[in-house]
Parts: sequence; structure tokens; C-alpha cells
Amino acid sequence: MTGVLVHEWLAPRGGSENVFEELGRIFPDAERFCLWNASEGRFADVRETWLARTPLRGRKAAALPLMPLAWRQLPAADAEWVLCSSHLFAHHARFGGPARSAPKLVYAHTPARYVWVPELDGRGGGAGARAVSRALKPLDRRRAQEPVAIAANSRFVAQRISDTWERESVVIYPPVAVERFHRAPELSATDTSRLNALPSEFLLGVSRFVPYKQLERVIDAGMAAGLPIVLAGSGPDEARLRRIGEMRHPGSVFFVDHPSTDLLNALYRRALSVVFAPIEDFGIIPVEAMAAGTPVIANAVGGAAESVIDGETGAIIASWTPEELLDGVERATASRPERCVERANEFGADVFHERIRSWVQECLS
Repeated sequence: MTGVLVHEWLAPRGGSENVFEELGRIFPDAERFCLWNASEGRFADVRETWLARTPLRGRKAAALPLMPLAWRQLPAADAEWVLCSSHLFAHHARFGGPARSAPKLVYAHTPARYVWVPELDGRGGGAGARAVSRALKPLDRRRAQEPVAIAANSRFVAQRISDTWERESVVIYPPVAVERFHRAPELSATDTSRLNALPSEFLLGVSRFVPYKQLERVIDAGMAAGLPIVLAGSGPDEARLRRIGEMRHPGSVFFVDHPSTDLLNALYRRALSVVFAPIEDFGIIPVEAMAAGTPVIANAVGGAAESVIDGETGAIIASWTPEELLDGVERATASRPERCVERANEFGADVFHERIRSWVQECLS
């Protein structure tokens, strides 16, 4: 059966782009559509909507009010099913031709966070965004009734789908390139020098340096346990984090800007534990860390609480008090590396492929 794959906009990197890439591998004959393709060559042969030919191309916030309209004006397609990878409005997709009446399935990374849960996404906090959200919510809920089936990327998101779209969904966790972190890293001379400049033991935080990632809680964990901290990433919040580090844990907070994949792998392997504080819909970093054999201290709220097994591959933290952080570090560092790797393998691309194929076949049978 021929099908069509649909995604929002395409960027060079991103968790949802990784999912769309794997969907293309599962269904290599499916035609592919997106709002606009800014993937810098990563995705070829993907058709774009008319928004891509306007000055709104690449301007996500400005284009948002027109996205639902663009998704309803897709061309005719000779497809027997449609699968939408959606974190905003891609599930609104409607084609002409035979695909108009084809069953539509949705892989939901989340209902639009800055429409439905602006408290988790700062982009939805402004007065203009709130006004647009009020207008879009009824439309979004109505069009979310069109798919014959929805898959969520975590139980956390499945509950949000139930609360917002009033739909049931199955959970299919997204693919993580776990095999990349199974092998020993091959470090360049520069990366070796950067690694050697760090303490022999530390707690690790990995993410973009932005406020909602809550990297100050990684620093708090180091204070509670009396351990050095390494923060790996980059972003506009770096200066604030450096000030916090000097005030709370002076001389014990180290920064690694823009680590390569191999250096990140080496950091995972040296770390006593990764501390992952943000509320994420799924959370790829905890799975990467476990794939390298490293336990994770994760937030009790969000998708990371589903991948990390409390007391086996890390610790789940609810209140983030110094006492709970110290207990979490002690429990996490007692985890067996081989159990962490076993758990991470449950989120590999091969598992995702098998579950998606089975789900699509079941929905279309």
C-alpha cells in the first residue's frame, strides 16, 4: 500500500526530524511533505507547502496563524494512507485526490506546547500568542478527531493528548541512536585535551543553555553531594549559569561548549551520573547516557521518568531538596552500567521500526 509522510518544518537537527528520518526508512516508497525544508540537505525529495514560497518561510512564530490553512491546501496525492509526524499542526493535513479519503494516522510528539501548555513553553507566554492560542484551540481539537489512530511519544504526552484533544493514543517511544554510545569514543587531540582538563569524577548536565532546562539543579546536585559539575552544551543562559556556579559551588563547575559526539560520549562515560532536570515530553539525553552505561537522575515529571528506572538505571527526583539530591546521587551511582545499557537498548531504532510497522498494519487492517 502506498502512503504519504507529513512533517512540520524540517531543520538540520532535532528529535522530531530524527523520527521523520526513521519513518522514511520504514516506508521508503512514501511521498513526503513538510511546511518548508530548511534541513540543509539532510532531507531530499520532500515537497513543501505554499508557505515555503512566501516571506514567512522559516519564520515559525509569524507563520503560525497560517499553518492550519496551509495544511488544508495540500495537492492531490495517490495514497492509501497518510502518516503525520506532528508537534504543532501537521495532523491537520488534508490532501486532494485519493488521499483525501485515505486513513490518517498521527505520530504525536506533543499537542502544540505553546498553544496548550504555555507554562512549559515560553513562546506561548506573550499576549499575542495567548490570543492566537485561544482562537486555535477549538480548531485544533476538532481536527484532532480526524485521525483513525494516534501514537504518542510517551505516556506523559499521551495524557496531554487525552486532556487537550480528548483522544486516546498508544505509546511508541521515539528512536534514539543508542549504538553511537556503545562504542568507545575516538577523540581528536583537541577533544582529548578538553577532557583531560576536567576532574576525574563529576556529575554531568547536557543540554542547550536555556532557562527551562534547569541546569542550576545540576549545580545543586553537585553541592549536595560534594562533587564537581560539568555542564556540556551552549546557549544564551551560559553567563547566568557561570554566575550561579561561582556563587553556589565556587571552583567546581566546568563548562564544555559545543562538544562533539565523541567528546559527549567520553563525558557520559566519565560522569558518575547525568542529572536531567527539565520537564521534557520524552528526553533523548537520559537514553544516550544510559547507552554509555551511565545512570541518570531525572525529574519525576515528564518523559524521562519513563525511560529511567528508579533504583536500577538511576534515580527519580520529585522535590530537588539537598537531602533528596544527595539520596538520588547515592542511589544512581549504585546502578550497574550493564543494566543501564540494557535499558537504553529498549529505545533503539530497531525497536521503533518494529512498533511503527505493527501499529500501522494494525490500523489499516
